[in-house]
Amino acid sequence: MKKAIIGKKVGMTQIFDETGKVVPVTVIEAGPCVVAQKKTADKEGYDAVQLGFEDTAEKKLTKPEKGHFEKAGVEPKKHLHEFKLDDAAEMNVGDVLKADVFAEGDHVDVTGVSKGKGYAGVIKRWGAQRTPTSHGGGPVHRHAGSMGSSTDPSRIFKGKIGAGHMGVDQVTVQNLDVVKVDPEMNMIVLRGAVPGPKGGIVYIKSTVKKIVEKHAAAGVSVNPQKASGRNPQKASARSH
Repeated sequence: MKKAIIGKKVGMTQIFDETGKVVPVTVIEAGPCVVAQKKTADKEGYDAVQLGFEDTAEKKLTKPEKGHFEKAGVEPKKHLHEFKLDDAAEMNVGDVLKADVFAEGDHVDVTGVSKGKGYAGVIKRWGAQRTPTSHGGGPVHRHAGSMGSSTDPSRIFKGKIGAGHMGVDQVTVQNLDVVKVDPEMNMIVLRGAVPGPKGGIVYIKSTVKKIVEKHAAAGVSVNPQKASGRNPQKASARSH
């Protein structure tokens, strides 16, 4: 993991890029985060730092939490999270990370807790199909239906889709690109949606995906509706 920061989801909006196209974006209040603890390979067996985000009142802390911050000599923080960063060995307790750890064009993975949907049926939760509504059918059009278990094995196999609690799960969305960074406003703008409600805590990390830059040949369209986009070699051969 190269870079990381803790943030809070502000909400979604849309902006226009340099070509005039509308880009759906999520605005995140990222940092400032303070290093509350440093772990080293000599002592803990690995290099990592614990980041703290969002100030909180000391009276809201437990005694162990209070002692943890007093030992580090940093102001009490509401949220703590550990990251294994490439430069963790070079960082020290008390260092501050701001939104400018990332730059425009970076690709990131965002982890958050998804919105809670309550108790949901199989159609909403799993995308199951309802029964036809013609010729009766009774009040069971959105029910799960028969589970199909007979004398052998006389049970329902694990993993069978069904109604139940939906949402409030840790979700990671990978490979979102950074559209804009404003360190003065502690703001990071990402293309697309991220998990969780407004005000939800998210963890932004450098993506684990391998980024491959695509370069179109000169004079060849990338539009698949055009001949040059479907088969550039044939299109170039016809043009000569």
